[in-house]
Amino acid sequence: MKKKNIVIICLIILLILGIIIGIFIFNNQKNESLPIPEVTSGLRGEFGIDKNINEETIDNYLGRSDSVYRDMRMLKDPGDYEAIGGDSYLSGFVKGFEVVPYPYLVNVSGLPEEVGDTYTGKTLFTEKDGEYTANYEESMDILEYLFPKDKNIFLMCGGGGYAGMTKNLLVALGWDADKIYNVGGYWYYDGDNNVEVKNTKYGDTTYDFWKVPYHDIDFDSLHEV
Repeated sequence: MKKKNIVIICLIILLILGIIIGIFIFNNQKNESLPIPEVTSGLRGEFGIDKNINEETIDNYLGRSDSVYRDMRMLKDPGDYEAIGGDSYLSGFVKGFEVVPYPYLVNVSGLPEEVGDTYTGKTLFTEKDGEYTANYEESMDILEYLFPKDKNIFLMCGGGGYAGMTKNLLVALGWDADKIYNVGGYWYYDGDNNVEVKNTKYGDTTYDFWKVPYHDIDFDSLHEV
């Protein structure tokens, strides 16, 4: 009986060790080296969308402990993105991405003429001639919290524009460009990690924004510079 108990204990120990080793190997595989960001060609290149890690391949890079994932859209953008085949509402997102509205970070410029104007309210920073100025004492702290410098940063939006603008902002303020990837646009994503927010039932359209991991910015609680 004692020998049988010893055998069972040894098997349990081996099983636990196997699980620990498996988790270790899995995590190492998930955090294997990333390709250096490489901008693609054509119009997508003008947005700064990455050649290797984009809407078609992002599923292979989700769930990394050394990375953060940010979707830069607003829940409802005042701009008319339907005019360019998109959606002014955040109709869905890729699982693992957290929403940080780019128009809250810095004033927006350079949108397609068809889109018109987007949000024009308070922002953490003001951009003028490529220079970024903090509007609040907490602006940089908030930015560093939302976009940790010690992590790889995967950026996404509707079509790739806000994501590219976010990378420009971060790099100008001291972030490492080689750790930031513009994954492109949710509108072109057809992977296995889609979280639907838009619902159409009985002819009515609603949006389940409660599904969205969303980072709001309470400007009224901040201290102006």
